[in-house]
Amino acid sequence: FCSVCKSFIFTCFCCSQKSTVIMEVQVQQKVQLNPQAMAYSETLIEYGISNLLTLRSGGAATKKKMSSAEVPPAVSEKIRYELVTEKDSVEILKLLKEFFFKDEPLNTYLDLGECKELEYYSTKCIKEKCSFKAVNSKNEIVGVFLNGLIHKPKEGDEPEKLADGCEHKKFRKIMGLMDFIDTKFNLFDLYPDYDVVLDGKILSVDTKYRGMGISVELTNCTINWMKENNIPLMHVLCTSHFSARVMEKLDFVEVFSMPYADYVDTNGKQILCPVQPHVAARALTKQIIPQARK
Repeated sequence: FCSVCKSFIFTCFCCSQKSTVIMEVQVQQKVQLNPQAMAYSETLIEYGISNLLTLRSGGAATKKKMSSAEVPPAVSEKIRYELVTEKDSVEILKLLKEFFFKDEPLNTYLDLGECKELEYYSTKCIKEKCSFKAVNSKNEIVGVFLNGLIHKPKEGDEPEKLADGCEHKKFRKIMGLMDFIDTKFNLFDLYPDYDVVLDGKILSVDTKYRGMGISVELTNCTINWMKENNIPLMHVLCTSHFSARVMEKLDFVEVFSMPYADYVDTNGKQILCPVQPHVAARALTKQIIPQARK
């Protein structure tokens, strides 16, 4: 318990940032934990790592006893972890629609709504066979970590313009942001000896299964896969303040930051204005293998 910000510390962010306080708990002689409090810090991770990441503030714990309907499934339920296949695409998309898309800060600001291009953009990496799923005893997918590979471009190659050909007017603004970042930051300029890195895109878990360590196991599966396949570096691009702070707690290091205020139209007007504290897109990396892939 932090005596300064009065937050229960599972992942203590920064007590100077009131919007990022994890748990508001009244100080008494004894603080009683409940499943909601235990699950909340993991929820920060499970809401997403991707080019479209978020977690809304709120969700303060209270002294009210949770009903049986609110308690997550018994931790004794067997969860298995497997490599995602293309056959999983439909079920994974359903999971993302229910637990991920609606919370992303840029989506929320734009009131994006139904967007087939977002669905394709989020799941196209499945074919690269480096994503992982958590499956319950009923063979239902209850969590995913979607990853892709970024290959070092050949000399003279130009980055693909994601906004080109994007028909959804609002989603085009987000793709335009990604294109704009590409003009400001090149990962391989920072790591010239690497020819491929893993891009952590989306980490999402069914709300009923949060607090069971699923996000940690999915992350471990990803890191083990990287070691087995000699992928030295993991990269994430966070559009959410919260997800970026969580990645820092997992020993990721910021290598680039771009304020949303710098992304403007031809009239100098800011294009994307998500709510505070989401003020910048941030790229973070973590080295998994000391030597570069050759």
